[in-house]
Amino acid sequence: MTAPQRQTRFRVEGMDCASCAAKIDTAVRRIPAVTDVSVSVVAGTMTMTHGPEVDLDGVARKLGSLGYKAAPLTRTVEKVSAGNASSGHVHGPDCRHEGHDHSHDHGHVHDGGIGHGDPHHSRGSVAPASGAFHGMHGHDHGPTDGPWWSTSKARLTIVCGVALAVAFGLSQLLPQTQPWGFIIAMAVGLIPIARRALFGALNGSPFTIETLMTVAAVGAVIIDAAEEAAVVVFLFLVGELLEGIATGRARASIRALATLMPKTALLEVDGSTQTVAAESLAVDSVVLIRPGDRVPADGVVLSGESAVDEAPVTGESVPRRKEAGDSVFAGTVNHEGVLRVRVTAAAADNTIARIIALVEEAQESKAPTERFIDRFSKYYTPGVMVVAALVAILPPLLAGAEWNTWIYRGLAVLLIGCPCALVISTPAAIAAGLSAGARRGLLMKGGAVLENLGKVDLVAFDKTGTLTEGRPKVTDIVGVKRDERETLRLAAALEAGSSHPLAVAILARAKADDVAVAAASEAGAVGGKGVVGTLDGVKLFLASPRAAAERVPLDEALSGRIASLNDEGKTVSVLLAGDEIAGLIAMRDEPREDAKAGIAALRDLGADAVMLTGDNIRTARAIAASLGMEARAELMPEDKQKIVGEMREAGKFVAKVGDGINDAPALAAADIGIAMGSGTDVALETADAAVLHGRVKDVANMVALSRATMRNIVQNIVMSLGLKAVFLVTTVLGVTGLWPAILADTGATVLVTANAMRLLGWRGIRDG
Repeated sequence: MTAPQRQTRFRVEGMDCASCAAKIDTAVRRIPAVTDVSVSVVAGTMTMTHGPEVDLDGVARKLGSLGYKAAPLTRTVEKVSAGNASSGHVHGPDCRHEGHDHSHDHGHVHDGGIGHGDPHHSRGSVAPASGAFHGMHGHDHGPTDGPWWSTSKARLTIVCGVALAVAFGLSQLLPQTQPWGFIIAMAVGLIPIARRALFGALNGSPFTIETLMTVAAVGAVIIDAAEEAAVVVFLFLVGELLEGIATGRARASIRALATLMPKTALLEVDGSTQTVAAESLAVDSVVLIRPGDRVPADGVVLSGESAVDEAPVTGESVPRRKEAGDSVFAGTVNHEGVLRVRVTAAAADNTIARIIALVEEAQESKAPTERFIDRFSKYYTPGVMVVAALVAILPPLLAGAEWNTWIYRGLAVLLIGCPCALVISTPAAIAAGLSAGARRGLLMKGGAVLENLGKVDLVAFDKTGTLTEGRPKVTDIVGVKRDERETLRLAAALEAGSSHPLAVAILARAKADDVAVAAASEAGAVGGKGVVGTLDGVKLFLASPRAAAERVPLDEALSGRIASLNDEGKTVSVLLAGDEIAGLIAMRDEPREDAKAGIAALRDLGADAVMLTGDNIRTARAIAASLGMEARAELMPEDKQKIVGEMREAGKFVAKVGDGINDAPALAAADIGIAMGSGTDVALETADAAVLHGRVKDVANMVALSRATMRNIVQNIVMSLGLKAVFLVTTVLGVTGLWPAILADTGATVLVTANAMRLLGWRGIRDG
């Protein structure tokens, strides 16, 4: 029985920490007919799965009551099964490849970016929801909000700081103003905090940092520590402001990709060009790209030659030559000649839009460590409140200690126990890791994938199109009765005009060697044997060795040479000119330029590599030997799946790398499925991760990035818990008080966030 479900994606402004996300998640889940909620702090979004009766304006008002501005980005109405209604992410870490129609099955919201989105929905800022209490939460510092100092949070912090300074000044000049000056200064910052605590409690989140802060500040005033209460509130606001700035930086780091897109394009219309908005380009439009212009859309070159700088998208430092038939990506820069390009993807579906949308969706998918810490913090925060109460009550009751002293220390323990730094330790690092990977063309569908990649100790590669270029190249030309150049010229004459992969390889070699090609007459194919034609009155026949031997005997030396080339995994064609053997041409699908270095990089990381291919055993072994790896050949898709399963049963953590189509069963069987491709729908939507730019070394980069991220998370957890442990002891002993406690917590939060942000500068495994 299927139930109609909707997924609505909101842009939420004002989130800057995991505590914010938890409050939103808890509040929205309490709404009847809401079956799942997923919140991303870094993306600034919330995705809600719900029934059709849910009032979206009511949801926005509820978020407004918590202090956040919210409005729907896009809404998709689709059928999902009742059992899957709370599945969350279509592209989450557990999403596999067989039996999933990713376009329609799960009610996935594409936010205008994954092949089916609505191009009319803006990716930028959204209008505030009606009824939202603008500025109450004060975390408005996202990339769409202007400079951080113009945000309401910054203004509140500045006003609170000025009030505190005035209170200090008055306490020196007019001592009789004590403690009221400090109480007023504290109230300036505490009232918004207390309102957030109240609305959080009403919406199912009673144990928030705002609650701890409110109790501690009010308690401090009651025990005549108003001065420290005011300092504590001010430091808390400073900490939140710094946290918000760091989160805004992470948010902007991935959205900066959007700035690569040009605003306008030169569209060809009836033989003339006109300037149009780049986002208005439709599939099959033809655009003109001049030297110096950014490519306005993904497309295929129709005419022209140029060098295109793909560094903004792929990280490649050397511009790549483009000619008719080559693909170009949106956001890259044309250097030399004019290119005519046919658009193959609308603005909402281009490579950059997909990267942005996929990363935002991945950031909404919580990693295992993050889920554990979230569960831990649910018990940790109430536990801290109980411990603080015991510290405040037990010594006076049991030992007759002074009430004021121990209530003060209990309040300090309350502040020290704030889990803010601990809770943000994982999502901040995961978000930074996902963003850093995306900027290098490494897409991982969620935090779980990013975490698990570091465990990989065996990588199973497909051969064709993964380890190799996927198209044959001429590797050897052997002159027999004619020299090498003449052999190539005659073979190219036979293949002129053909689009067969072997013909394309021969013609490409002729062009590279600057060999002039004149098309042979009477050219044609001989079924299953080769091609024939006539050039300069000489009958030519380019055929397999067996077919050639039927016409002209091959001597022992020549047969030996052919066998030797075959042993290297090369396909050999024999060229006959009349009744004599002109020469041999050998071809092979060559390994990618970085394949050997990529396999070596994996080995350096402690991960073995194996080739699983359907190709013949001789070719597979030759390619594998050149790369320094083992080969399993002549496999059907189900064989690959079985082998991957056997590897896992043997205790290996297996990543399978393939093209995302014929390797689907093996990708599904692996612990991690990685698709190689240049931004195709299949590469982006089927596997757990995708290497957009076809570099074998990027598989090793994924593993290295995962391990760097996990190290960062461990560092963050140690820092946050370590500082708490130190100050907890010093506070109970009476060495430190309220404001050092909040300073320690704020410092821990800033340290953890700053440490996570270091991952944004990750550049991958260094060459050499």
